[in-house]
Amino acid sequence: MVEAVPQFPDVRVAVRSCNRWAVAAAIRQALRRAGKERADIDRFLAEALAAEDPEQLREVCERWVRLQSN
Repeated sequence: MVEAVPQFPDVRVAVRSCNRWAVAAAIRQALRRAGKERADIDRFLAEALAAEDPEQLREVCERWVRLQSN
């Protein structure tokens, strides 16, 4: 299986929590620090917070940035 390239492959986020709000906030902050457009950040947040379960949230996050699990 080929790993999909996220929308922002240059943004790497270390995930330290299973809490959806914490994960979304960490990625939002990383996107802001990387200088990404506000519209993109808002779109990410809408998708992430609409996720119904942890697996779906992870899939959304992986479409946007590179995740690094600790």
